[in-house]
Amino acid sequence: MTETPRRTGHGVPAAVPRVRLVDVAREAGLSKTTVSAALNGTGRLSPAVREHAREVARRLGYRPNPTARLLRAGHARLIGYAVGEYPTGPGSYMDSSYFTKLTSAVATAALRHGYGLVLLPTGSSPDEWADLPLDAAIVADPLVDDPLVEDFIAARILLSTDRSVEGRPGTHWVDVDADAAVREVLDHLHAQGARRIAVVAPDTPTRFYTAALDAYRRWCAEQGATPRVTLSARPGNGPAIEAVERSLTTPDRPDALFVLTEANPPLVLDAARRLGLSVPGDLLVVCASEDTSAAHADPPVTTLSLQPVSVAEKGVELLVAALESGSQEPTGALVRTKLEIRTSSERGGDSTAAAALRRRGRQEAECTSAPPT
Repeated sequence: MTETPRRTGHGVPAAVPRVRLVDVAREAGLSKTTVSAALNGTGRLSPAVREHAREVARRLGYRPNPTARLLRAGHARLIGYAVGEYPTGPGSYMDSSYFTKLTSAVATAALRHGYGLVLLPTGSSPDEWADLPLDAAIVADPLVDDPLVEDFIAARILLSTDRSVEGRPGTHWVDVDADAAVREVLDHLHAQGARRIAVVAPDTPTRFYTAALDAYRRWCAEQGATPRVTLSARPGNGPAIEAVERSLTTPDRPDALFVLTEANPPLVLDAARRLGLSVPGDLLVVCASEDTSAAHADPPVTTLSLQPVSVAEKGVELLVAALESGSQEPTGALVRTKLEIRTSSERGGDSTAAAALRRRGRQEAECTSAPPT
């Protein structure tokens, strides 16, 4: 039953009519009910009849009518997705290796559960998505008091975001322990002999970065050290490297640098070299990064991974469980970060401590679920 595409008066092929269930039934010599049962895996049919109906459907290019499915199921199987840290269009965060991995993993996990992802602008108002049949939403790295988070909650749309929504009905959080992650990096650098540890961070009011800087300042107070924070004004390698250079040209130059803002690790090394600093001889370097170039840089760069794939998969898992059960009970999970120690942060300090940290990073599970809140 293959049809040749008709052409319009302008020579443009007209749309080929959708193959209907009745067309499959007619071609297969079966009833609509039998074909429907075969394609949906229901009914008491012989394997031969079921396979015959499916083979005919494949040959004809039959696809179920999504509108009919929506009417039967009562939902569209769509999840809205926005990134709070990036204030521009829906795709601007794809320049970030972290958000590229996070977004790809969210889309993959959602599709695996039978849901599609709808990318939303960060600053979108309810007027822009109110007419979309969203079953749930994910807001990654929301700003403090992010209005998009509040709008989704007010609209009674199931939401997955960070721990800022903990305990609120219809919400699910996935987060990393910023305090533990930062302390692991600082303890490692201190064990390597660093005493003037500087941090380069983005100038953005997200929960993670706020918590990370608070943890850094507390650690400095405990060590009797002076906090050294340089902020990167905007996302991107340019502003990040400019902040790195400012951090390294202070009168009392740091002997270790923890780059919390996302930056290409080889470019961080280049910035140090331009200032006449060797890594790790003059300067120890750790980057919070998912950039695979870190392992191949000269020297290889120590990285703190925030485990975006684990964050994505856990967030989708919690949302889908709530969607399928109809539960409004809030849930949450902590994802463990991973410190991958490489040459850039090893200078012959306490090698025993460094080896212990390395072993721990390799042995620990990537994700630890917290009990439902």
